[in-house]
Amino acid sequence: MATSKVQRQHRISKFLTDEAVSSQAQLVELLATDGITATQATVSRDLEDLGAIKVRVAGGTTVYAIPELPTDQVAPGEHLRRVLGEWLVEVDRSGDLVVLRTPPGSAHVVASALDRSGLARLLGTVAGDDTLLAVASEGDGRALADDLAGLAGLAT
Repeated sequence: MATSKVQRQHRISKFLTDEAVSSQAQLVELLATDGITATQATVSRDLEDLGAIKVRVAGGTTVYAIPELPTDQVAPGEHLRRVLGEWLVEVDRSGDLVVLRTPPGSAHVVASALDRSGLARLLGTVAGDDTLLAVASEGDGRALADDLAGLAGLAT
């Protein structure tokens, strides 16, 4: 069956939500069972487009996951603490702008968690590859930087 890129990626997202997918080859097979022909290279590009990452699950196995939560869902506090603790490596500030650094390719994970956190001092984020900008409410830059560093377990 001929499917569009959007349809294929939607199906991949559904597989990653419903099943523990540990390899691109497994994803190619799952797509094939749905009548969708895709190469490993295509699946690799799709995973990149979707922002999928490998995460460790119980038992030590790694599986693909898409870190973004639905846009109308607020990230629970423990989720934010876990994301910041795992991905945030540096916090700096200039006025009410807080600059956050992550490993390469991870800024969007942190930005997504922050955008859905409901933090009162946070107006929004802009993410690049390994750096994101968190904009604090007027006069709250230092407090936001301290809060985020504390949640991440970083010294301020």
